[in-house]
Amino acid sequence: MDRISAWAADLAATFYKCFIREDRYKLLLGGIGVTIKISLVAVLLGILIGLIIALCSLSKKKLLNILSKIYTDVIRGTPSVTQLMIIYFVVFATVHWPKWLIAAIAFGINSGAYVSEIFRAGIQSIDAGQTEAGRSLGLNGRQTMIHIVIPQAVKNIFPALCNEFITLIKETAIVGYVGLTDIQKAGDFIKSATFEAFMPLIGTAIIYFVLIKILTLALGRAEKHLRRSETH
Repeated sequence: MDRISAWAADLAATFYKCFIREDRYKLLLGGIGVTIKISLVAVLLGILIGLIIALCSLSKKKLLNILSKIYTDVIRGTPSVTQLMIIYFVVFATVHWPKWLIAAIAFGINSGAYVSEIFRAGIQSIDAGQTEAGRSLGLNGRQTMIHIVIPQAVKNIFPALCNEFITLIKETAIVGYVGLTDIQKAGDFIKSATFEAFMPLIGTAIIYFVLIKILTLALGRAEKHLRRSETH
């Protein structure tokens, strides 16, 4: 019992040192805000870019096919941290935008390459009869794609889009390379200030786990709602 009590007391002292003393927990709270902002903007941008690239890859125009393939090959063939640093230190070097926004753009561009493949597969999975039905109703090709094909494709690919969002949140842990204090970087600051590794790292891991668990539950409810709407 004495050993357990001593271990518990030591753990409590380490917790106080890492998170309570000098209000170090505020670093993590700020990091959560940065991570959420970057992830939300990046996923919206990634969906927009992904849809555009998917439509280009399915287009009958050869130039659009080539450009979409170059984009996906380059983005998927290079590390996300390299892309982030190129976009931040080269592309936007002279632009005075908030750091988090530039990082969100970088992650959105990266995500768009993967989302485009998800959209492409989803659109191609829709039966050709749906397109013919749209044409029979007097819709042109673009209207059929917007009002009939894409809505059905989104329902089919929703789980894959959710997985991409979850992956994106974890990938944002590299934004410390451009001077942003996200969850991971906040944990690193605490580790450097206290010379304690266990508590800051475990705390960081728990925060990521809780965020992703909450997101998973929310997206799961949204998916169930979409499935129920199909039966009504």
